Amino acid sequence: MRNGQNWMGTRMWLRLGAGIAIASAATGAGLAQQNHPAPAAITKPVEVYKPIPGFDSTSIDTSVNPCNDFYKFACGKFASNHPIPADQPAVDEFYALFNVNTQSLNSILAKAATGGSARTPNEQKIGDYYKSCMDTDAIEAKGLAPLQPMLDEIKAVEDLSELPSLIGRLQRNGVDVFFGFGEQQDYKDASKQIAFIDQGGLGLPERDYYLRTGAKDETLRKQYVEHVAKMLTLAGSTPEQATTDANAIMVFETKLAKASMPVTERRDPEKVYHLQTIEVLENTIPADAFNPFLDAVGSARVSELNNANPEFLAAMMQSVHESDITTIKAYMRYHLLSAAANRLPKRFDDENFDFYGRKLNGQPEQSPRWKRCSNAVNGALGEALGQVYVAQYFAGDSKAKTLQMVYDIENAMDRDIDQLDWMSPATRVRAKEKLHLVANKIGYPDKWRDYTKLEVKPDDALGNKFRGNAFENDRQLAKIGKPVDHNEWGMTPPTVNAYYDPSMNDINFPAGILQPAFYDPKQDDAVNYGHIGAVIGHELTHGFDDEGRKFDGKGNLSDWWTPEDAKKFEARTDCLVNEYGSFTAVDDVKVNGKLTLGENTADNGGLVLAYLAYLERAKINNVDLKAKVNGYTAPQRFYIGFAQNYCENSRDAIIREQVLTDPHSPDHFRVTGAIVNQPGFADAFGCKKGSPMVPVNSCRVW
Repeated sequence: MRNGQNWMGTRMWLRLGAGIAIASAATGAGLAQQNHPAPAAITKPVEVYKPIPGFDSTSIDTSVNPCNDFYKFACGKFASNHPIPADQPAVDEFYALFNVNTQSLNSILAKAATGGSARTPNEQKIGDYYKSCMDTDAIEAKGLAPLQPMLDEIKAVEDLSELPSLIGRLQRNGVDVFFGFGEQQDYKDASKQIAFIDQGGLGLPERDYYLRTGAKDETLRKQYVEHVAKMLTLAGSTPEQATTDANAIMVFETKLAKASMPVTERRDPEKVYHLQTIEVLENTIPADAFNPFLDAVGSARVSELNNANPEFLAAMMQSVHESDITTIKAYMRYHLLSAAANRLPKRFDDENFDFYGRKLNGQPEQSPRWKRCSNAVNGALGEALGQVYVAQYFAGDSKAKTLQMVYDIENAMDRDIDQLDWMSPATRVRAKEKLHLVANKIGYPDKWRDYTKLEVKPDDALGNKFRGNAFENDRQLAKIGKPVDHNEWGMTPPTVNAYYDPSMNDINFPAGILQPAFYDPKQDDAVNYGHIGAVIGHELTHGFDDEGRKFDGKGNLSDWWTPEDAKKFEARTDCLVNEYGSFTAVDDVKVNGKLTLGENTADNGGLVLAYLAYLERAKINNVDLKAKVNGYTAPQRFYIGFAQNYCENSRDAIIREQVLTDPHSPDHFRVTGAIVNQPGFADAFGCKKGSPMVPVNSCRVW
């Protein structure tokens, strides 16, 4: 299972947000259908969420000059119209659609959870998974009993030689301890699927949370230690022992953090690719330790793997040997409790949220359980649930119209490459070669995943979660050594997100994001090309950003650029690094221009491509670009549509965490940072050269 942090950074997502990006769990194997009455919570009506329209006139602040601050013009009233719900760290169009989709999933699941012999096997699984998750009375009554066998295994450890197999069993159940292990396409031979081992095992978001100085980080580390102690106390430790163990865990994890690669470095695929034979790996992890781990985690013995961060692995082994067994056991016990918390009694769930939700993200309240359980099913059984979702919410010609936009934008990029004055003919040929090989996955997979072997019980919430994690772990690891399945999807159909995968060289748009406001069948092409068209262009541009450009059309890590073209490319991307690095996100924290470079390149290039594609489509359809709808011309509606993708109202805490960990810039800067570099914007709004949104000097890569 992909337990490594950011599993090598190879997929470029449109956006990462709590609850929005795909969950990586699945659930268990065939159970005879049973008729159990649904808990009362299942039938309780949920609040009604409504989608935001593709063109949201209520968010526009006409008192703002669009040439001075386009974000405030297009989104100036969004925050006042959309106060942040107490159960969310932020609200924007992603969260708005996420809530609508969660509500849609809940209606499917509530029906499936009522039972009955008429249910299909998949309906039994999604219904019983949801039912068990919602049955908090049963969870409370069981207490720690469902987790006790694993806690006892940890308690019984007396010697480090017993760790490898135990680590394997924990990781197979989705507990991230010590390091990450999984499968990936071989960066330099994309036809192969290989094993990888990587850094991992941290309780805080990433390494610098352990190492940065300053009052806020020091306070957060203190709160983390207090949280770990509380979780251990809830599980039966004395407060004194829990505090001692929590401090020791922080020391241990800090050693792992110091050996971990910074998030900016992990964006370079060359730095996280170190193909090694097992004989070489055994210089760090001896065979008598690594083989028991492989057996327990469910992997076949392998002859080679990618050791993504060799320095980490060596330091981790040294840290384990330097630590006493009591600390190692406490470390595993805490991570097990944390991984299981949302299927344990309320006191564990509340404490886990108090730190990771309230203190880390600034979110006052935890999301209602129906939301969390609905999305847990989507993470665990996403294609079983997705089949029903697609049939009910992705009918009509949405897929065909989206594909037409994709073709239009790909054609626009083909023409754009011809116009690039900085690219040599040799590199231009290779760029077009890669572009023409991009595969387009829209809506849902052609072949649905088979969940026949999954066991889902209506009264076993934690068991369902762990069996699901084990099932997904086994599914992933079974790929090692087998041909690559180019039809596989990395997101579930209801997911509100999109991604580009450089090893697959494909763009992926689940049905979940092809809904209003991103794609609105009630709006004209100008709005939709600005909304979802810019997203399509964004994902396509990822194939040619600072990471994606290092992979060729077949998905191999390969330098297909002339040295001179590479220098010209880097000079242009340096312009974006400096531009975004000048933005202050919150307090004294600035956007990290290097960390966000790929996403910023994709935002800028994607918007250019979508606009060029729209102009061509408008010409084909004989659209009068100057005719006004809702008071705005077609080019103006296009740019407003783009900006409204990122209208937001966010808590300071989540913005701070995003800037420190996320390769995406905060929403406000995704708008203004891209608009200032758009060649068509000035004409659309009649802005003079030198105005804030039309600077004399701008950045342009694609």
